[in-house]
Amino acid sequence: MSLSEQLDKASAQLKGLSEKASEAEANASAKNAKDKEALKQRVDAAEADAKKASDDLKASAKEAKDETTQWWSQVQENWKSHVDKVHKDVDKTKANLKAGQAEKRAEHAEANAAAAVDFAYAAIEEAEYQVLNAALARLDAEDAKAST
Repeated sequence: MSLSEQLDKASAQLKGLSEKASEAEANASAKNAKDKEALKQRVDAAEADAKKASDDLKASAKEAKDETTQWWSQVQENWKSHVDKVHKDVDKTKANLKAGQAEKRAEHAEANAAAAVDFAYAAIEEAEYQVLNAALARLDAEDAKAST
């Protein structure tokens, strides 16, 4: 794959990420929604999308070849484990909600949401660095190849 193709692919992926972030922001503003059933459907759809993305990430991580990619694979696996635990905890507590418990669950869910956004932001920053670094590495390789 040429440098141009790689950068085009990375650019398209970043554009998709930007679009997903905009969608997530719009969904986050639904916190004031009064239609609980519609909000529940959004939650279920978001959970399914997150699970698919996590599964896709895990599948691509299995193809890891170098140390950096393997490290990212471990980060991704740790994140998936954390998300799975959060989802199980949410499911468990939903069954036994009382007013005080509901408030604690809401606070816990809000803290998890903030942590996930912070993680995503850091991942985007790292993705930008990795894309630019890959472009530079490709140019270095092409320069080295041309000089021999």
